[in-house]
Amino acid sequence: MKQITNEQLKDRLGAAADALGGKVATLTDDDIRAATELTGWTRGHILAHTTNVCDAVARQIEFALRGESIEFYDDGQSGRNQAIEMAASHGTDEHRTRLDAALSRVLGDLAGLADDQWQLRISYRDGTIFDGALALWRELVIHLADLDMGRGPETWSKDFCLYLIDFLTPRVPPQLRLVMLPLGLESITVGTGEDTVSVQGMLTDIAAWLAGRTPTMGSLRAEAAADSVALPALLPWPSATAAR
Repeated sequence: MKQITNEQLKDRLGAAADALGGKVATLTDDDIRAATELTGWTRGHILAHTTNVCDAVARQIEFALRGESIEFYDDGQSGRNQAIEMAASHGTDEHRTRLDAALSRVLGDLAGLADDQWQLRISYRDGTIFDGALALWRELVIHLADLDMGRGPETWSKDFCLYLIDFLTPRVPPQLRLVMLPLGLESITVGTGEDTVSVQGMLTDIAAWLAGRTPTMGSLRAEAAADSVALPALLPWPSATAAR
């Protein structure tokens, strides 16, 4: 993926936040309790998690500006899971209020950064504030799709899909060389294994499959040695703290 600028990333985050907020504004309490394709998670779990990610990225920024480092989540993985379960059953109004506050906090923090401050180090994946903002973009876009409210993977932009494919390259097993053939676009090869499998379909469907989501624009076709094969099994999501 071509590197995007700080300003471009801020624009993408603003658009993702607006899209998410607009959909959440229409939810009822019954909607919040509805199950999703994420095993064991309701929409309430997704909203609780997304809110917590916003706050976690914000505090990464705030500590970095003070020259300090802090864990992404209090108490790591167990703290993350406990916080999601505690908030998942909240009513619609509380979810909206918490999410709006968290989005305002993190977007405000990013808006106040000077260009050089985007490269300050944070603890999340031993990266920079820019990397943390990319992670936030990823979480907002994917989890909006997970809410199943008409903003699925088919709405993902080309630059988001290319970024996601690059991020998810660690999911390709070491023995595999995966040649992705998005319709109408240049091929993308990831992995250096001896077994070559090609996967053809819409770019959004390829990105959704790599992210463990259901393709929505058609069927993906996999081939190996000119024969049709099943889509290859992927490794777990590359996780700092078990993102979904």
